[in-house]
Amino acid sequence: MANFVIVTDKDSDWRQYFPSDQVVTVDQYLQPSFLSDKSEKHKSVQVLNLCRDYGYMSNGYYCSLLAEARGHRVIPRVMAINDVNQPFVISLPEQDLNKHFADAEQVAGKVYFGRTNIKGLEKVARRLFEHFMIPVLDIELKKHGKQWQLAKVEPFPFQDLNNEEQDVFAQSLELFSNKVWRSSPKPSKQYRYDIAMLVDPEEKMPPSDSVALNRFKKAANRLGMSLQTITADDFSRLSEFDGLFIRATTNISNFTYRFAKRAEKLGLVVMDDPESIMKCTNKVFLTELLDRHNVPAPKSMILRSFDPNWKQSLLEHMSLPLVLKIPDGAFSVGVVKVTDESTLEAKAAELFDKSALILAQAFMPTDFDWRIGVMNRQAIYACRYHMSRGHWQIYQHHNSGRTTSGGFDTLDLKQVPKNVVDTAVKAANLIGSGLYGVDLKEIDGHVYVIEVNDNPSIDNKVEDLWLGDLLYDRIMTEFLRRIQLRGF
Repeated sequence: MANFVIVTDKDSDWRQYFPSDQVVTVDQYLQPSFLSDKSEKHKSVQVLNLCRDYGYMSNGYYCSLLAEARGHRVIPRVMAINDVNQPFVISLPEQDLNKHFADAEQVAGKVYFGRTNIKGLEKVARRLFEHFMIPVLDIELKKHGKQWQLAKVEPFPFQDLNNEEQDVFAQSLELFSNKVWRSSPKPSKQYRYDIAMLVDPEEKMPPSDSVALNRFKKAANRLGMSLQTITADDFSRLSEFDGLFIRATTNISNFTYRFAKRAEKLGLVVMDDPESIMKCTNKVFLTELLDRHNVPAPKSMILRSFDPNWKQSLLEHMSLPLVLKIPDGAFSVGVVKVTDESTLEAKAAELFDKSALILAQAFMPTDFDWRIGVMNRQAIYACRYHMSRGHWQIYQHHNSGRTTSGGFDTLDLKQVPKNVVDTAVKAANLIGSGLYGVDLKEIDGHVYVIEVNDNPSIDNKVEDLWLGDLLYDRIMTEFLRRIQLRGF
């Protein structure tokens, strides 16, 4: 069970709330003897810093700073305290604001753990708390023309709340703590570290099937760690964990990137990290990156919707048939083959409706693609994904909504041509040191990188067919290694 500690300036600060032995003064918390038993530091200690002043080198600042040094999970983090006074960008729900405050020029209020009692500010409150994770915020929005802007975002001391605000604060804290710091014993009680595994239960083609997810959990348990499944609804629980393992298809525009960014800010070990998601989910970026570092790839050209001569330029440099790709497509979605100019124009127009830039690549038919799994700059598994029967891609999406795929082979890395493995590792290393799946084509002894995927597929009896449990153990061991390197 998580050790939950509320830190205030004085005992009297908490007098109007329900008495609790979890409340300590900041003087007590800053003492070197606080939780001095070193074994305690490896239990899940959660700290809610409610000091009046978070200013630089104040007691409140040092409370969060020392909490992080002790390996405790603290709200707010020092990074959030520093960031709240810096310029930042956050998307405001203009439609909601204009609906509820059509005649207003400004709106002000308080945010309590992402909640507010002002109707119409709910989304703003949630987004600000997700961004800063500061217990109470005093905010003000002003309308400039037809646009709303944040005029003020400041931490507000809970000690200065009036009676009505104290009630909202207490209710919000209770709801928040029930999500994040639950009083009931957790299944991970006997484990040294807790890792969250983010999944999307509604996803039709997830990166791991349910059996593989359970094998990841068993691998974590063997290493003395708990691996708990979370979903998009569990954003506020991230501070409960030491690591985040994303097993939902990643995209900059969906919840996975938001989770990765928040987990990174909280100091968690994250796989996939936000930078890897950003780099891997955009094929235009990958094309430029591979070309700059002389990694062999199919002949490619970036097409721009605002270039009236894009077709002429393309056909001067490349020949039909070609493959057109939307930059952020996954599982063969947003990838089309064009064999003539009229189809080229029609399909390009469809893709330009979704992205200002699209990618054209030479059509390179093969019976299979290599998939090399790379983690921490080393190859860890190898597969051959065969094309769907009668189709030029691994995945074939039918008009009925059904998806079919080709077969596969899983091999010992020693059976894979050296240039395939070396090229895959070189390409993955341009992204980072996370977990990647590199797709390559091999033609007449030459190797070409098709793409580097973050969040690679790892399914039961597919990618793990050669290594078995060892594959899951290796990935969980990497989490353990990184957590220990951070001193948790």
